[in-house]
Amino acid sequence: MSDDDFSARLEAALARHTGKPAKVHDLQRLTGGANRTTMLFEANAAGEATAAPQARRQFILQLGSQTFVPVAGILPQTTPAEQARLMIAAAQAGAPAPRVVAILEPADGLGEGYITERVAGETLGARIVRDERFAAARRVMARQCGEILAAIHRIDPAAAPFLMRQDAAEHVAAHRKVVDYYNFRLPALELAMRWAAENAPRNQRPVVLHGDFRTGNMIVGEEGIRCVLDWELAQIGDPMQDLGWLCVRTWRFGGAGPVGGFGSREDLFAAYEKASGLSVDPAHVRFWEAFGNVKWAVDCLLLGTRGVEEVGIERCAIGRRIEEPLWDFFNLIESRNS
Repeated sequence: MSDDDFSARLEAALARHTGKPAKVHDLQRLTGGANRTTMLFEANAAGEATAAPQARRQFILQLGSQTFVPVAGILPQTTPAEQARLMIAAAQAGAPAPRVVAILEPADGLGEGYITERVAGETLGARIVRDERFAAARRVMARQCGEILAAIHRIDPAAAPFLMRQDAAEHVAAHRKVVDYYNFRLPALELAMRWAAENAPRNQRPVVLHGDFRTGNMIVGEEGIRCVLDWELAQIGDPMQDLGWLCVRTWRFGGAGPVGGFGSREDLFAAYEKASGLSVDPAHVRFWEAFGNVKWAVDCLLLGTRGVEEVGIERCAIGRRIEEPLWDFFNLIESRNS
């Protein structure tokens, strides 16, 4: 499909879903990959083809792709339409999710996807945890994370009946299935998987989870968190899973704070307790932080294998990092790091 044809279909989709004529400008691809394509474009706020540039608004188009995933149905994964519906529910619950403008339909001729308003800000983790212009934001972000997670966990599961439901033991077992599928035998990973199976929490209150709530999946401004992105791994499960994942060392991007590289666990837990009315057991969260390292190791296996199959240097490089999260896992359970 030519760029002109694509823009024409996008304009027609906007008009169909918003009820107003649209003119697309400056369409540009931001990222590419096997799972999704992200595009930025501008459209006239008034729906007039002659509107001046200053009258335009910026939008994000997310498109999924049809990719064969051998372990589909084992781990949580949502479709683009499901992600959009979840973001709408999250915004209604008080979480800063992107505002959904349209959920694409087959008649739009663009494939699976959705359109949201663009939120300005920074997403690169290294900049968020290091740049001086985000110094004030870093002082409040752990608290904001606790409040945002409490809001996400308030989403009525009935609003997202498509989400996979897994308790801690089932989530661990699912990752065990992935490792077994690839017949990948690394002694450190085998020991970590056994530890996780033996230590999985048993007393849980299932809620809607973001599933990938971490530095790099947030849009941040000088005042703090503006928006939460990347809802494709959402599921129903243990709420402490989201808190622990945020603390995994990989997602600190070299920052000093144990929470996302910018904050303290004490601030995160206190804010979550105040906003949710639930108590936080640090040992319970610590399990999910430890297993988060194991999950990332399994993700490295998945991505590295795909990199070999697709001859993709970036994914192969991620696959080579599998030992890093396992090193962090053992240091964490042996109390040799924070």
